[in-house]
Amino acid sequence: MVVSKERWFTLPLAEQLGHIGSEVGRAAKWQGRDEQSFWGAVTRALELFGLTQEDARWTKRRRELDRARESFADAVLGGAEYQSALSDLEPYFMQFALLAVRWPSEVQ
Repeated sequence: MVVSKERWFTLPLAEQLGHIGSEVGRAAKWQGRDEQSFWGAVTRALELFGLTQEDARWTKRRRELDRARESFADAVLGGAEYQSALSDLEPYFMQFALLAVRWPSEVQ
């Protein structure tokens, strides 16, 4: 998914996190199987995390966003700090995708 910064800043938080979850899932799928696909998904997830963290609407949620990104990075690097695994993080993010699809007008 290619989206402009301006468009990203119009999406509800649940949808932003759902898109990040999609990349987390892709990274989990390719981890240990296809390095290029794995790192492509990791890079895209980090880009989306960055955009979400820049979104002024989520200033009060910055700590939560920082922790989620930190846990993701830990999982990518082997889980030494928090024992994070991509397969464990994916369900967390996918709940946001489900929320955005089921109740799109209520996820701001």
